[in-house]
Amino acid sequence: MAHQCSCGDIHNDVELGIQYNLYQKIDTGNVECLNEYEEGSGVTVFRSWESRLDRDKFVESDVDDELLFNIPFTANIKLKGLIIIGGENNLHPNKVKLIVKFSSVHHLSLHFTGIDRTERIKIYYIGLKGEWLPAHHHGVTICTYELHPQMSDQPKKNIEDVNRTIS
Repeated sequence: MAHQCSCGDIHNDVELGIQYNLYQKIDTGNVECLNEYEEGSGVTVFRSWESRLDRDKFVESDVDDELLFNIPFTANIKLKGLIIIGGENNLHPNKVKLIVKFSSVHHLSLHFTGIDRTERIKIYYIGLKGEWLPAHHHGVTICTYELHPQMSDQPKKNIEDVNRTIS
């Protein structure tokens, strides 16, 4: 189904599904969501574009209207867009802060706050739009270092070729 947004272009769902593809590059085993009501529900909001309208999976804040996501990636990403489907009534987030090191994005933190400080917030879907490059993780190089040099490893010099001065 085609729609038109504020950019003036007409987009279809297939095109947007391809753009919001960074969920495949999220290290879901290490995603951390702080202040979630149900343990492990935070990772369920990162899913494919086609299942974004699924209302069975969501995360809800526990004691106040804040959620903090720590999202590691399996690749270096260039984040270009973010889409959020929040809860009904006043259960949706009002603000989001992105905490990221922009030179090479391999970890992203999202801090959501609600409308007032008394209610909970609910999020059904978080979509990340952008590009990715394979991550370059340099492993440990195995080297041997000598604390004291061994004479047997040094080239042998003829002792008579050395100039000696006695004063």
